[in-house]
Amino acid sequence: MNASAPPFPDLASGRRRAVGWWLAIWAGMLLLIVVIGGVTRLTESGLSITEWAPVTGIVPPLSESAWQRAFEGYQRIPEYQLVHRGMTLPEFKRIYFWEYLHRLWARLVGLAFAVPLVVFLVRGGLTRRLTWRLVLLLALTGAQGALGWFMVASGLSQRTDVSQYRLAAHLALALVIYVATIWTAADLLGGPTDRRADGPPDRRIEGLRTLAGALVGLVFLTAVAGAFVAGLNAGKAYNSFPLMAGRLVPIGYGALSPWWRNLFENVPAVQFNHRLLAILSLIGAMAVWGRGIAFRLEGRAQLMLMLLPFAALVQVALGITTLLLAVPVGIGALHQAGAVLLLTVSVLLFHELVGSGSKLEVAG
Repeated sequence: MNASAPPFPDLASGRRRAVGWWLAIWAGMLLLIVVIGGVTRLTESGLSITEWAPVTGIVPPLSESAWQRAFEGYQRIPEYQLVHRGMTLPEFKRIYFWEYLHRLWARLVGLAFAVPLVVFLVRGGLTRRLTWRLVLLLALTGAQGALGWFMVASGLSQRTDVSQYRLAAHLALALVIYVATIWTAADLLGGPTDRRADGPPDRRIEGLRTLAGALVGLVFLTAVAGAFVAGLNAGKAYNSFPLMAGRLVPIGYGALSPWWRNLFENVPAVQFNHRLLAILSLIGAMAVWGRGIAFRLEGRAQLMLMLLPFAALVQVALGITTLLLAVPVGIGALHQAGAVLLLTVSVLLFHELVGSGSKLEVAG
């Protein structure tokens, strides 16, 4: 065996940990904004602010006349005219709060990345590889803000809500940024790993890594499928489990043509697919756990392996509860948080398996 260098070998130890902890904390902020975004959707608050003002929008309405102008802007869009006609100003203020909080936290998330990055760049000491990775994360964060407005704009003229396609894209990009962040933080906060110096790879170990990587993809896909459920309000239909209106596969599953539209626009199909992916994610998590306990894992890999089945079971339980109760806001928000936490555990386990090499030995 030979000890390999960590992913950024030219980075000083102190700088490595400083950047790593900064990214870990920032990842926590990302998790929170995903949950706030979920609450914004569940409370139908996302269209309450009808203009995009990245700088001046940080100040909410402070006078009665300012509130009235904001309310008048909302009254001009289809959601108010067709869904919320008759809403009072106090009721508008309640939905305005969640969209404002979502946008305010997004601004803070951007600043919490951009300002420390500039400080680290000015002080120097970052490797070129790490610098480019961080700059890419900053660019993706900026793109996410633009995509958020692109999503909101879809509901301001002809629709009574935002496009489910744009909602799913907004969530998917948020999760991509989150995964890249925790992966980089894990690179920086982990120590050197032992790798096999020679000889062919152990197929059993390679199989565990492949299975763990597939699980990451499956959990990610399930979360994005959940965005289509939210975008179509599909969670408020078929509020029973495991059957849907007394059937395993609901009537009307393939009602739309061409067939692919059913995957994204058909309420019965979208909910069924999300259920199916969730169950497959649970099975996948149990398969990774069952196979992983045959190896002597250490440190973070062992911790993530032990957390994996609990995270998967809790997430499925939250999903079923959300469905049976017709999507209450609190449980729905917990379900969204659970998805991110399950993705976190899956990604960190895969990260450790990718970098562990000969530290994996068959038990017994």
